[in-house]
Amino acid sequence: MSSTTIKIIGFALLAAVLIFGGFLLYITITDYKPKETTPLTVNHNQELMMKQGEPFAITTFNIGYAGLDKDQDFFMDGGTKSRSSSEEQTKTNLEAIASLMTTSGSDLFMLQEVDLDSSRSNHIDEVSLLSNTFSDYSNVFATNYKVPWVPIPVLDPMGSVNSGLLTLSKFGSTSNVRYDLPGKESWPRQLFELDRAFLESRFPVDNGKELILINLHLSAFDQGGTIRKQQLEYLSTYIQRENDKGNYLILGGDWNHSLPGTTPEAFETTQAWPEWLQQFPEDFKPEGFQWAVDAKVPSVRTLDVAYSEGVNFRAVIDGFLVSPNITISGVQGHDLSFEHSDHNPVTATLILR
Repeated sequence: MSSTTIKIIGFALLAAVLIFGGFLLYITITDYKPKETTPLTVNHNQELMMKQGEPFAITTFNIGYAGLDKDQDFFMDGGTKSRSSSEEQTKTNLEAIASLMTTSGSDLFMLQEVDLDSSRSNHIDEVSLLSNTFSDYSNVFATNYKVPWVPIPVLDPMGSVNSGLLTLSKFGSTSNVRYDLPGKESWPRQLFELDRAFLESRFPVDNGKELILINLHLSAFDQGGTIRKQQLEYLSTYIQRENDKGNYLILGGDWNHSLPGTTPEAFETTQAWPEWLQQFPEDFKPEGFQWAVDAKVPSVRTLDVAYSEGVNFRAVIDGFLVSPNITISGVQGHDLSFEHSDHNPVTATLILR
């Protein structure tokens, strides 16, 4: 090999190192670093007050950025894809999701993986679209994933991501706060990961108490579940503090654990239990709190391959944990066969005692 060829190769390698180093520096400088608590602005706040003794319906739904329909897989789960198949399909999924929400007739919606401006969902503002669809609901959004560019998978990178949690309500709230959850991956991996959080909304009740609504999305792919453990410990402390005040508490969303009272064995599959899914820890159970889950309808499916009933592993990881002073009147998982999201929504009917 000639000296000229060696120099060319050397310069090419140096250029690649400098470009990659510059990219990491840029991502590090622009990294989203929220405080532990961030007050949020609620839009179109409603005047209706919650009433003790009157039933109301609440739905949780991880919409998978309207890109994880039945024909999709996902690279983090063993598949190859990182984006919606097309802008048209994203809009089709989003319209179907909104239609289901309307049909449910819920008074409160807790949504996860709602994109504000992301490459993976063709830069469609899903927050505005859903908020405008439900214009007679208040809406509040909390960011939990904000990265200028996710460079993997190499051949089809996820790209820019701006996404989070969206809560819609027919009731008037007095406070909405983003709580940053503890537990971070090591640098530089954390630069490209979600900044996990929960969205707290406080609603006055006609008996002088407050309903505290927690919209959450816990970690999934952390090695050994150590980050999830930290997040649950943080939640436990939070729950104890608010429960001691005699308030009503509803925690709902995507727990990324197989929830108590459910078992994946109820659902036919040819796949093994996925490595990322853990049983919900038995030692996490605030005294008197109750799980509102539907054990008969799976709320999530694996994403290593497109959906085929009886093939994909399925489990119940979406649902609600409610305080002792709330009656669970009914819970329904909506079996949508994962047509437009990798999750199925769950609706609970509750009564404040």
